[in-house]
Amino acid sequence: MISVSDLKRRIDHGELSPDAALAQSLEAIEIQEKAIGAFVHRAKAPRAAGAGPLRGIAVGIKDIIDTSDLPTEMGSSIYRGWQPRADASVVMMLKRAGATIVGKTTTTTFAALDPTATLNPRNHGHTPGGSSAGSAAAVAAGMIPLALGTQTAGSVIRPASFCGVAAIKPSYRLLPTVGVKCYSWTLDTVGLFAAGVEDLALALSAMTGRPDLASDPLAKPPRIGVVTQDFASSVEAASDAALRIAAAAAERAGATVRALKLADVVAEAWQIQPIIQDFEAHRALVWEYATHHDEIAPKLRSKMDETAGLSPSAHAEALEIGNRARAAFGDALSDVDVVLTYSAPGAATKGLASTGDPRFNRLWTLLGTPCVNVPADVADGGLPVGVQIVARFGEDAKALAAARFLEGALRI
Repeated sequence: MISVSDLKRRIDHGELSPDAALAQSLEAIEIQEKAIGAFVHRAKAPRAAGAGPLRGIAVGIKDIIDTSDLPTEMGSSIYRGWQPRADASVVMMLKRAGATIVGKTTTTTFAALDPTATLNPRNHGHTPGGSSAGSAAAVAAGMIPLALGTQTAGSVIRPASFCGVAAIKPSYRLLPTVGVKCYSWTLDTVGLFAAGVEDLALALSAMTGRPDLASDPLAKPPRIGVVTQDFASSVEAASDAALRIAAAAAERAGATVRALKLADVVAEAWQIQPIIQDFEAHRALVWEYATHHDEIAPKLRSKMDETAGLSPSAHAEALEIGNRARAAFGDALSDVDVVLTYSAPGAATKGLASTGDPRFNRLWTLLGTPCVNVPADVADGGLPVGVQIVARFGEDAKALAAARFLEGALRI
């Protein structure tokens, strides 16, 4: 994979020009794209910026995020050829930091259920995950060092785990969703994919203008609470092994690791997350559902047909449970710095008919907490398995620092 931090160091020291760094990605795309299918549109003759902390860094943008010079089709025939007039806020944040947008990456229809044609670079017979399939796969295949995705349930962390890359779902609204196709305004979160945690930290810091995200080290090894999310049903052996490996590595490196019990309301929040997601999807996609019902992809159309009767009172009650769970989770972290938990139920599922299950992600998206996927193990078939570090809302710097600690511990 191509490292943002490595490219940045070489560019800053004059060892590599931004143009040469960009050319490296463009060449890799030419070699790999035909086999992986991570892009739906590619920029014509992209050029590197001459200034900015991300100059020379090629970025892929999930195709539900508006771009002024590339179509935004959202994985749907309804928007085929649609050309926004303006860039989404996050795209402009990247451009202002000097990054070069090289293409739009594949997304499931409206970032929902129906799989894309993208293949998992680690094993073509297994799903790359969804809905940010193209972004995760493009980074994993070594085509680009950085990509944007979005998560409403598990669409950043899960594909990162399946493809073996680092990823962050930041705190809710750390990155704006202006210009991003809405599915659920309570849940939608823009995230990043990169080769390693340091790469994520540098990119997020450059985008937001917050140096603490890249430079705040841990004063001492973290206190880690392990959460197995038993309320989310059973886990496969591959993810169980990855969590045990990560916990043992962190402990050997000096961290305090112990099991952490969460309040019952947190399990309730996990249970009601789909109510919020499905209710809001009907409002966010009301025009498409009313005027292009038969053009909506089959799995999403079926889900929307099933959930059409959700009531405003059920939505309001679910939001209240979510609010109480956020407070309870903050209280639970009084004696630990971060949580360590599963990124997915197991390794990438076989076949391309499904993008996998987000049941170990959706709680954290509802709570709005920062989550960082760290690759922890490789299962049969060369399939990566990740774990995620979760911190309190707003403590993205701590989440990234703890994830870097864990990443380093896993290398020992």
